[in-house]
Amino acid sequence: MEQKIIDLYTKTFGESPIKVEHLFGGGGSSRCYYIMTNQKGENVYGVSSKSPDENEAFYKLSLLFAEKNLSVPHVYAISDDRLCYLQQELGTTTLKDFLADCKTPSGEFTDKGVNMLKRVMSELPDIQFKGASEEVFKNCYPVPSLDRMSVMFDLNYFKYCFVKLLDIDFNEVLLQDDFESFATDLLSEPFNTFLYRDFQARNIMIHNDTPYYIDYQGGRKGPIYYDVASFLWQASAGYSDTLRKELINVYIKALSSYTSIKKETFMAQLMLFVLFRNLQVLGAYGFRGLWEKKKHFIDSIPAGLSNLESLLTNGHIDKYPYLKIVAEKIIEKGKQMYNTVSNKKDESATEGLTVQVTSFSYKKGIPQDESGNGGGYVFDCRSTNNPGRYEEYKKLTGLDKPVIDFLEQDGEILNFLNNIYPLVDFHTQRFMDRGFTHLMISFGCTGGQHRSVYSAQHVAEHIHKKFGVRVELLHREQGIYKVFE
Repeated sequence: MEQKIIDLYTKTFGESPIKVEHLFGGGGSSRCYYIMTNQKGENVYGVSSKSPDENEAFYKLSLLFAEKNLSVPHVYAISDDRLCYLQQELGTTTLKDFLADCKTPSGEFTDKGVNMLKRVMSELPDIQFKGASEEVFKNCYPVPSLDRMSVMFDLNYFKYCFVKLLDIDFNEVLLQDDFESFATDLLSEPFNTFLYRDFQARNIMIHNDTPYYIDYQGGRKGPIYYDVASFLWQASAGYSDTLRKELINVYIKALSSYTSIKKETFMAQLMLFVLFRNLQVLGAYGFRGLWEKKKHFIDSIPAGLSNLESLLTNGHIDKYPYLKIVAEKIIEKGKQMYNTVSNKKDESATEGLTVQVTSFSYKKGIPQDESGNGGGYVFDCRSTNNPGRYEEYKKLTGLDKPVIDFLEQDGEILNFLNNIYPLVDFHTQRFMDRGFTHLMISFGCTGGQHRSVYSAQHVAEHIHKKFGVRVELLHREQGIYKVFE
């Protein structure tokens, strides 16, 4: 796939990139990102995904949104098979990262953080109204509009992946009756606006102090309330009630440029979607956490329960009496089960093992073990052919394509690693089985620049892909640190 992206870049810009760096996966999706650099040092993202329909949706929506002057990444080209595309490079700072650096010692947001949140909320109506057109809806993926079937899918996801996994006794017919009423209320207002669907701080990039909006390919025609609820009541965001009210006022003021709505009417409908989003999120936490035992999602359950308890306390579930009964049981049983699951030691210890992979220069010494376990493997790459002896490779590293091509065409490094993979695989599996928490694997060469970097990179990716454990990768002499989780 990397070669396909390079070919697309060359076809689009009339020259090959001088550097290509694999930036690994895109969150929970199948997307992989590459940063591609030209002779002038200008960067472009190359993106690959196994879903041509999703790629096509992102590409088409980006073009349509750009025509409306919405703040989205520029897209340059898409491959004929729709498996990869090129887009503007916007750096690595998401709004979530930006806000993490905008907190006082007491945990409150600074003026800088609040002002950025206000800017985002004031721009949301532009996306919802300017971004709405029949051409946009025609290119949405996988469906053009939020409909009753979509709502019921999400409500049943909550029922089967959270309520059932909590082993709560409930009357399925009575709960389904409330779900039917709830769905009718959610879809009671006509709408002709764009529903972003995944409007989250992690899907907003901050580049040159400007917010850029990404990951809207799952959007569709839908009510405006959904995105407001999704953003302001995100379980992990930690916005105070006071800040939420302030941001809602900003949104309603911006909304007035497109439509007139009384605040009381807006708030009543908004809280329906806050409840809906909360149930959706708990369904995801149940499946990913309670079922798949992924620690991040298990740890997120208390925040979701806290939001549900607040909705219950403030009467926002009263209209659905049986759902209210189920919610009360969830609050009680969910907290109890969260404590049980989070405190229970995973017998396989797949969550607990961290593999630390390091590249280094022997001139600067072998990396020291900081875990207290006494180290692990240190592999000497100096037996393989050294690209550093050739002038054209001296300023490059084992992450650069010319060096990678040199090493792989020579073949010695491949034979070297083929003997290492079975050894580290066996060791990783044994450490997982025995509940160990740390394994250290280091690769050294003369300068810590070419062979050791290539080897450490490939072994780190190999272990993470095969075992799914946390891998900390350090290219010590290059000052590069990445974590695979």
